[in-house]
Amino acid sequence: MTINYYGEGCFKIQTGDTVILADPFDKSVGLVPPRIKPDIAVKTITPFPSAEGEEGEGGTKLISSAGEYDISGIKILGLPITKESTDKFLKNAYVIDAEKIRLCFLGHISETPEPSVLEYIEDIDILFLPAGGAPFIDQKSAAKLARQLEPKIIIPTFHKQAGLKRKADDLKVFLGEFGGTKDGFFKEQEKLSVKKKDFSESKGTEVVALKI
Repeated sequence: MTINYYGEGCFKIQTGDTVILADPFDKSVGLVPPRIKPDIAVKTITPFPSAEGEEGEGGTKLISSAGEYDISGIKILGLPITKESTDKFLKNAYVIDAEKIRLCFLGHISETPEPSVLEYIEDIDILFLPAGGAPFIDQKSAAKLARQLEPKIIIPTFHKQAGLKRKADDLKVFLGEFGGTKDGFFKEQEKLSVKKKDFSESKGTEVVALKI
């Protein structure tokens, strides 16, 4: 499995011959949008009503609401963030199982998800978590949530990037809340390539910041 970052909450996950794209954005945010046609697109926030299961451009399977999905052997569980959803938009978290690796996308959360969501977020290998503060979850609460979920790897999302038009805090603020940047705790790299066997020996939680 290979993971690339485009900024904000947008990631490309290459698993076998399948490409998953999480939370694509347009150029209005100030960053360069991904120019790929994924097999599966997952959106953690969508206007209401949503259009889950529809095929987008190029036959992309769109997942944009709660439910259980099985696409090409990839299992996706959509969890509704009810307390943050309104009559205008829906927020969801997603747990994705591929290559026996368990990913969790917490998307656009602005506070700790309700217990009815957290009970399904277990044994996470890679957690995608907002780490840039308002309008998303504050860094102190994000760090507390990360410690509670105990993932093997945290990949920070929605933090400050060059060119980003909206205000966001630097990643170092989150790192300070989570425990600093001691050796073995924090890595910054172009992409993340992992296999299930990489998680066989527990080494605690590691923060991997991907460059765009």
